[in-house]
Amino acid sequence: MGGLVRRESGDGVTTLTLDSPHNRNALSARLVAELYEALGEAEEDGDARAVVLAHTGNTFCAGADLSEPLEGDGPRGLARLLRTVVAFPKPVVARVTGHVRAGGTGLLAACDIAVAGPGATFAFTEARIGVAPAVISMPVLPRIDARAAARYYLTGERFGPQEAARIGLVTLAAEDPDAALVPVLDGLRRGSPQGLAESKRLVTREVLDAFDRDTDTLAELSARLFASEEAREGMTAFLERRDPAWLHPPTP
Repeated sequence: MGGLVRRESGDGVTTLTLDSPHNRNALSARLVAELYEALGEAEEDGDARAVVLAHTGNTFCAGADLSEPLEGDGPRGLARLLRTVVAFPKPVVARVTGHVRAGGTGLLAACDIAVAGPGATFAFTEARIGVAPAVISMPVLPRIDARAAARYYLTGERFGPQEAARIGLVTLAAEDPDAALVPVLDGLRRGSPQGLAESKRLVTREVLDAFDRDTDTLAELSARLFASEEAREGMTAFLERRDPAWLHPPTP
């Protein structure tokens, strides 16, 4: 069986490609373990100045794998993964050309720079299955516009790359993400390891403060919501591709 995270290195950049299209690159225990291993190798690679996080298939990351517990300990496992990306000593750049949902949005927000192509779509869908974007709020809320957060957290509406750039979820929207990344990666290659690490500390301080302050509270909230009857109904309805019991369709 092939790996779920492919690693390629060259020209001062390590590219980690999420390669689990069968479940839309969901954060299964195996994918998370391989991502930790690949990040560890990238950190030890003295030639790598930056990491690009990419994906195969039409989805960057669908969030938690609803068919299994996330990394063995649910919300705390997700929080640990996101904090690892935020605190990683090298810049992490997301290249997104597909859909980003729920916990995948947290993984995206944990990256330092994100470029989205025209096929990218985004949504915070948690409220639609009876939970809330609790843990992912730690990297998401410090980065995005407060009014936009209120709208998209509550409605679960889908939005595209231009709107994602406008609200701060991604750095820029581009017709050709690879072309847009050329000057970004060139700039990162010119940085020294110390200069990049210390500069990253400055721009991630607020996000790391949120993790240090709120992880316990938000992980407990997430665990409580996922264990609720409403969430069980919501997740079952999602997996069965039907409407949840609480849905009120518009009156004709």
